[in-house]
Amino acid sequence: MGFDTSTEFDQVILIFKDPGRRLIVRTVHEAATALIKDWPSDDGEEFLSAVKACLDVMTGKANSVELRSAILRAANEAGVAAVSVIH
Repeated sequence: MGFDTSTEFDQVILIFKDPGRRLIVRTVHEAATALIKDWPSDDGEEFLSAVKACLDVMTGKANSVELRSAILRAANEAGVAAVSVIH
C-alpha cells in the first residue's frame, strides 16, 4: 500500500500560544507532522479526527478539503489560532 503525502490544500496558518511559534500547513505531510510533533494536546476528539483524516487522504479514502476542515476543527479544539487562506 502506498501513501501519498504530497496532496496539497489551501494553506492554514497555525499560531500557537508560544510567542512567535507559527506553522504553515498546506500538504498532508505538513498536517501530519504538525499534529504529531507540534500539537499541544493529543487526546481531543477533533485531534483524533484530524489524524484519521490525514491517513484517509494518504490512502485515497478522503480528499484534502476534508483534511483541511479537520485541521481547522482540531485547532479550535486545542486553542490554536488558525488563519484560513483560500486561493
